[in-house]
Amino acid sequence: MKHVTIILAFLMTLSSLVTAQDPQKGLTAYQADDYATALQEWKPLADQGDAFSQALLGTMYYIGQGGPQDYAEAMKWFRLAADQGYASAQSDLGDMYFKGRGVPQDYAEAVKWYRLAADQGDARVQSMLGNMYRKGEGVPQDYAEAVKWFRLAADQGDARAQFMLGVMYNNGEGVPQDYAEAVKWYQLAADQGYARAQSMLGNMYYAGQASVGVLQDSVMAHMWYNISSANGFEVAGEWKNGLEAEMTPADISKAEAMASECMSSGYTKCGY
Repeated sequence: MKHVTIILAFLMTLSSLVTAQDPQKGLTAYQADDYATALQEWKPLADQGDAFSQALLGTMYYIGQGGPQDYAEAMKWFRLAADQGYASAQSDLGDMYFKGRGVPQDYAEAVKWYRLAADQGDARVQSMLGNMYRKGEGVPQDYAEAVKWFRLAADQGDARAQFMLGVMYNNGEGVPQDYAEAVKWYQLAADQGYARAQSMLGNMYYAGQASVGVLQDSVMAHMWYNISSANGFEVAGEWKNGLEAEMTPADISKAEAMASECMSSGYTKCGY
């Protein structure tokens, strides 16, 4: 999904590039899934030093569009664009070092490139840095630094970072333990459909956190477990099934109806 987004962003700016090559021909070919022609049309732009084109070529080689998947070639074009300060290519280089694609896995090198992109405001990469500082991958473990990067991404609406900020407040990692803040960030992520945050809200309602306005409520817990499971977090389905042993059939039906309404409303009507 990330690389598709990059390509779409590139296509939106492509028509403004002035070169001897015809970018529209490449665009037409790409939209027709004729990747070989698109690659042929766009490579001269990249050879002329255009960072957008270089990043796009890197993406096409990374995915295997217009030819065989080639991580080495992808790395070459990403690096050329990254060295020009192009944030998307910097984050892609970070991904390749993080995953060990075309290069030996190297968390420290991943952090180097992620930081360059993060400093330009890339929310996804800010969240990645937060996780690396939390785990001590490529850097010394530092919860306070993790919170810093999670917060930067969360304030931009990144659901994963919002969830992780909730975790940090829930556990008291890098910040004083604060259940109210945890619920706040879990809720923001849950409202975007982030399954793990939805399951954590289920846990909060199951246990009850009266001090933050989350009373023990099996119906609400079931609703959030149900939603989280529907969004792919399988363990939440197991928690839901276990919870049903403690509930009446009427309460189970109510929770299921609430879950359906919550999802169909785009998470704007979730609860009583």
